[in-house]
Amino acid sequence: MKKKITDVLFLMAGAFLFALAVNLFVIPNDLAEGGVTGITIILYYVFQWSPGLMNLILNGILLIIGYKFLDKTTTVYTIIAVIFNSLFLHLTENWSIASDELWVNTIFAGVFAGLGIGLIVKVGGTTAGTVILARLANKYLDWNISYGLLFFDLIVAFSSYFIIGPQGLMCTIVLLFVGTKTMEFIIEGLNPKKAVMIISSKQDEIAKQVIEKMDRGVTVLSGHGYYTKNKKEILYIVISKQEVSMLKKIVRAEDDLAFITIHDVRDVFGEGFIELSKT
Repeated sequence: MKKKITDVLFLMAGAFLFALAVNLFVIPNDLAEGGVTGITIILYYVFQWSPGLMNLILNGILLIIGYKFLDKTTTVYTIIAVIFNSLFLHLTENWSIASDELWVNTIFAGVFAGLGIGLIVKVGGTTAGTVILARLANKYLDWNISYGLLFFDLIVAFSSYFIIGPQGLMCTIVLLFVGTKTMEFIIEGLNPKKAVMIISSKQDEIAKQVIEKMDRGVTVLSGHGYYTKNKKEILYIVISKQEVSMLKKIVRAEDDLAFITIHDVRDVFGEGFIELSKT
């Protein structure tokens, strides 16, 4: 129950920050956004329709269509996020900030939007719209959520060209990029980890070098080649992003014919990383 209450507070905070991004920075500077929010902003520019109300209606329709692709918790959290997002868009509609620097406002719009969506996605929710598409792409196509969202958002943003003009579109692209990076930081943390798998005929030498020079543990997995049926030992190592270069140097020095795969890891718990008892 405590976790659910905390999650709801994160959803509310994320919805509020996203609403501030739209009402304090995007609309006053004639910028656009991606996804359903981008569509509601276009409708506001053309017909003066309330972004909060249109956000609720359009996302409600998408939720009805896409709920079966999401698990129960994600669906409930998304409904909560959409309701609060629409509410805060309405409540902050007349808020303003004393700043007429277009590029400063563009950057802050991206930061606020990225923080808002990041908080919502981190606890397992979405803001519906293209976030649902991004989560589906992550689930079925293994796309990174942040870049999947950027892809779908850019499609909507480019459609606003004839309303906001070339400068507005360029600023919007910067806004979306900043938002993506900010959201990525919120979801993945300050120091994202990498999981590395190495297949080599000199696995012992590589493992010793990793332990001695990098002070990292090495797990040995057993496998075999499907065609040759030859048994192989696979080294599995989890390291920080900054350590990838050093690991490559170690492997290259020992076996420049080694086969290496590197995967992004969102959370790592255990010895040498975050203790599971503290999560």
